[in-house]
Amino acid sequence: MKAVILAGGRGVRLRPLTYSIPKPLLPVGEKPILEVILTQLRSFQFTEFILAVGYRADLIEAHFGDGTPFGVHIDYVRESEPLGTAGPLAAIGRRYRFARGESLLVMNGDILTKLDFCDLIRFHQEGDWDITIASRRYEARLPFGALILDGSRVVAIEEKPARSYDVSAGIYVVKASVLSEVPEDTFFEMPDLVDRLLTQGRPVGAYRFDDYWLSVDQAEHLEQANRDWEGGVRP
Repeated sequence: MKAVILAGGRGVRLRPLTYSIPKPLLPVGEKPILEVILTQLRSFQFTEFILAVGYRADLIEAHFGDGTPFGVHIDYVRESEPLGTAGPLAAIGRRYRFARGESLLVMNGDILTKLDFCDLIRFHQEGDWDITIASRRYEARLPFGALILDGSRVVAIEEKPARSYDVSAGIYVVKASVLSEVPEDTFFEMPDLVDRLLTQGRPVGAYRFDDYWLSVDQAEHLEQANRDWEGGVRP
């Protein structure tokens, strides 16, 4: 199975760190985030990678080359304009031939996790899902007291209530047959693709997991990732 890593974003929320360095090359421990991901996936027997690159692609390609130093093979899909989290899949669908029923692992290039990728793939295959979304439970706490009303009458007040949601972890297993649903050269997000499949009545699965997971979206997340690394919590 090929692994597609989405590494083309500008990392706006990590500026000024990303003015000169693309987010996937920001260091966690002694390695760039993307190298941590590649090393982890190689331990799960992934050896064929496609990196979707855009912003400062030259630096990413210079660091990883064809993947030989890392014991893997790397191809690149280059975005001249941002295409979102699903947009690059259209170019991949055009460029590569896939066997009937073949699937791809697709994940954001800023995810650090201890997810069992073998179990994720097993779940995907056994459920025969068109897309499987790795899912985590997320708790959002309201910073105010919530009023419970009956018309204009207050019947109760709940102080800073919390609500839990199943959210996407930015990791997917996607049947290659789905790639034709992605419009070419168009900004297109994974939720757009999922909505399109659901409208068609096609099966989309959620693989729930509770293992370590961190999306490095902001400076405090990068700091947390490095604290975790120093504390021995590593993918």
